[in-house]
Amino acid sequence: MKRILQAVGPAIIVAAVVLGPGSILTSSKVGASLGLLGLPVVLGATVLMIAMVALSARLGAVYETSPCDELASRLGRPVSVVIGLTLFTLVAFFQSSNNIALVGGVEPMFGDAPLSLAARTVILLFVNGLVISSLYLLKNLYRSVEGLMKLLIGMMTLAFLFNFVVIFVSPPDFERVMPEASPDLFALLGMIGTTFSVGGAFYQAYLVKEKGWGIGQVRQGLIDSIVSMTVLGLITSMILVTSWRVFYGNPNAAALASVGDVARQLEPLFGASAKLIFCTGILAGALSSFLVNALIGGTVMSDSLGKGAKLDDKWPLHLTTAALLVGMGVAIASLAREGSTVHLITIAQACTVLGIPALAAALIYLGTRAELTGPRKVPRWIITLAVIGFLVSCGLACLTANKVYEKLNPPAVKEVG
Repeated sequence: MKRILQAVGPAIIVAAVVLGPGSILTSSKVGASLGLLGLPVVLGATVLMIAMVALSARLGAVYETSPCDELASRLGRPVSVVIGLTLFTLVAFFQSSNNIALVGGVEPMFGDAPLSLAARTVILLFVNGLVISSLYLLKNLYRSVEGLMKLLIGMMTLAFLFNFVVIFVSPPDFERVMPEASPDLFALLGMIGTTFSVGGAFYQAYLVKEKGWGIGQVRQGLIDSIVSMTVLGLITSMILVTSWRVFYGNPNAAALASVGDVARQLEPLFGASAKLIFCTGILAGALSSFLVNALIGGTVMSDSLGKGAKLDDKWPLHLTTAALLVGMGVAIASLAREGSTVHLITIAQACTVLGIPALAAALIYLGTRAELTGPRKVPRWIITLAVIGFLVSCGLACLTANKVYEKLNPPAVKEVG
């Protein structure tokens, strides 16, 4: 067990970025609308994520240069720029939903009434300013990030485990009624997009290099991938099952329009302490996802331009700051509009699926080069699962594109008269 815990490192950072507040909301919505039918989806997405993270970790260990540099030398710099720009755009979109969900996690701590736009803006300015300052002030950024992510993942695990246990100790106070409305498949797509996050997996190769692992640590990288992604799947499952127990078939359940709604709905059942603990888990997820998500976009974009891929380089930090500012700006503009923010969060989470095929194809391409022989060769089972993940991502991208179009262009209502 001690060896396993010592092997955990880079992949726990990937798990931390995937377990953001948007992921918590989509998992809760899937549990509320689909019930336990969402569990096999979590299991499948977790297995595919393990394979993709393990593939990326191996590439980071066996190649001398970074993934985008390898793509540029083999296919040309424009190809690597397309990969970097794709990931940067997804990260900025995803970051906006992290900002909005962060506000949703903070609001319940100040009562039931929503905060004013000014208060929300101050919160986002403070958190983003804190994160940006940390980027430039921390001397050993990787070591600090790894330690912080382990702490935040631990906090999330304890918070959601507490609610999970309490929920099954207390019998439900309602008679379950099977919902007649069609399930929210869009939330399911969003949950898959966050659990099977190839963007996060792609970054694993960079984290392995930051850790200093080489060909001698390939086995450590595999253990790291399996353990960390299993933790990701277990936490997602706990959130989903908790939501199923409280909301699925509950005739009095309110619509989950924000992460704060999930926390508020728990208070009558378990008291203010449960709401506070759940919000602590949400905030831990928000802070972990905030920093690492932006680092992914900034680092890969910088690498794709040939400007450096190490966290000690200036360009990755500058572009990470740009991703943070874009995400915050979009979030503030969205919060200025009245109404539920669930559409934006769910669309942002689901849209992460659209960039997955290109990133998955890049990893598979690098993992199947002829020069990877002997101990450098990627095991067949990893490549097979990665190819399955690529095919699944292509199907998801088509479904997501259709769903996003339907959400953004609802059918016109015909006037009667």
